[in-house]
Amino acid sequence: MKFIQSTFVAEHDTYQIMYGIRGERKLTEVILDHLSGYKNSQPVRIGNDAYHQRQNDSFGYLMDLIYQYYRLMPGTLDEIEDMWEMVKSIMTTVMEDWRKPDKGIWEIRGEGQHFVSSKVMCWVALDRGARIARILNKYENSRRWEEEADAIKADVMRNGWKEEIQSFSQAYGNLDLDSSLLLMEPYGFIDADDIRYHKTVKAVKKSLLHKGLMYRYNTHDDFGCPSSAFTICTFWLIRALYVIGEKDEARCLFDEILQYSNHLGLFSEDIDFETKEQLGNFPQAYSHLALVNTAVLFAEEDKRLIFK
Repeated sequence: MKFIQSTFVAEHDTYQIMYGIRGERKLTEVILDHLSGYKNSQPVRIGNDAYHQRQNDSFGYLMDLIYQYYRLMPGTLDEIEDMWEMVKSIMTTVMEDWRKPDKGIWEIRGEGQHFVSSKVMCWVALDRGARIARILNKYENSRRWEEEADAIKADVMRNGWKEEIQSFSQAYGNLDLDSSLLLMEPYGFIDADDIRYHKTVKAVKKSLLHKGLMYRYNTHDDFGCPSSAFTICTFWLIRALYVIGEKDEARCLFDEILQYSNHLGLFSEDIDFETKEQLGNFPQAYSHLALVNTAVLFAEEDKRLIFK
């Protein structure tokens, strides 16, 4: 949290989706032509041009973290006040930006779109902000943010659900499917027993599951068509199947993906569908976060069965 607070700037339009480990704001991307890359997988890049992108979903993850901090780690009055100022600034940004197209969770480098997962995470941001406001007895703020969250939910239900495919779509303007749609339930946007979520899980699985592993999406992007599995997305599917009642299938997929870790039980960002070789960033933090969350979900269910 100290790192997050250190990047906070009072003017609410200065947020970035990422910073350097020392708080650097300029992360210019450079291609290192003199390096061949792992198994000649050029280009080799440092930096990340996505640092200046609009990715509205990032506020949802940030506010969920801040809410957990408020809930579990009450600080001094000064710390609470500093955090509250940051919360208000983030809420202002979300309310101004959620209607705007963005580059989404996958850092699409083409034209911005109205990604459903970005709208959902803006709802998460406002929902968590309202919860924090209630903790601090800031009821006027809570009411205003709850009303805006309701507006986002209505917008997603109206524009994100597509009767043609019986599923929520990747973005308002298309009928494509995306693994990030599976996050609608775990963040509380939709209930696990909602028939629209059930249908979305099944549609995403049918479209994106291949040889026991998940694509992020299978549409053409600025790097071409995806050719490898995205590790975290397989764990998302496992969790989604589990909560909609497909528990045996979820456990089978979980057991299968564990076979692709290395000798230390670690995962990378991607897995090659054909060779099962790990690709991309290694070890990848969020792959392991999803692994742990899935294992905890299974363990809690097993514990309930044992002590029932």
